Amino acid sequence: QVQLVESGGGSVQTGGSLRLSCAASGYTYSRYCMAWFRQGPGKEREGVAAIYTDDSSTSYADSVKGRFTISQDNAKKTFYLQMNSLKPDDAAMYYCAADPSPIPRCLLSDESQYNYWGQGTQVTVSS
Repeated sequence: QVQLVESGGGSVQTGGSLRLSCAASGYTYSRYCMAWFRQGPGKEREGVAAIYTDDSSTSYADSVKGRFTISQDNAKKTFYLQMNSLKPDDAAMYYCAADPSPIPRCLLSDESQYNYWGQGTQVTVSS
């Protein structure tokens, strides 16, 4: 059973930075899509960034391109989301998600692809 635990959320001012972590455990298969989703108040959950563990290919939502970076540390089985130049619109509960996948097809538009989810970590951005 895959388990995901997020950490690193907090409160920052506009323009600030945060790094979220997602510690994964309970899996041995090497090919996963790992993604970050977020859900702001009154909004639907949306995909933010994804990485394919086998080749480290990445994808990003247009709203975060150039500001957010997803990365992985395979040895630690930990995934990160570096968030820079934060805006009030980035405030949300952030979730990491995992999907065992033989191919690098990590969709940000389809959360049903992801079988495993963490409990979330809150990010607040004040103006």
